[in-house]
Amino acid sequence: VQLQASGGGLVQAGGSLRLSCAFSSTFSSRVMAWFRQAPGKQRELVASISSGGTTDYVDSIVKDRFIISRHNAKNTLDLQMNSLKPEDTAVYYCNSRNRIGRPPWGQGTQVTVSS
Repeated sequence: VQLQASGGGLVQAGGSLRLSCAFSSTFSSRVMAWFRQAPGKQRELVASISSGGTTDYVDSIVKDRFIISRHNAKNTLDLQMNSLKPEDTAVYYCNSRNRIGRPPWGQGTQVTVSS
């Protein structure tokens, strides 16, 4: 399995979740990212992080609520999500930010935020 996301679930608005992703060592030098896809919408980028730890957030989504991190030795990627809102409800995926050489999308992990 090249990408395995986990940690999703059902949470009330204002709550927190921590997503984790295990990825193949093949992508250890890549900029890795979290994406999400809400029902009826296109998949969108949420945040990314380079192997050196440089982070980039989609401010319109994150607004200082999410923190992306990675553990290079373990080839894992995390997304700490705080102050969750119903509009954050989506399937969350991890993958390479760069489309070139991007592996197939995994199943993702469902996040549901109730109001």
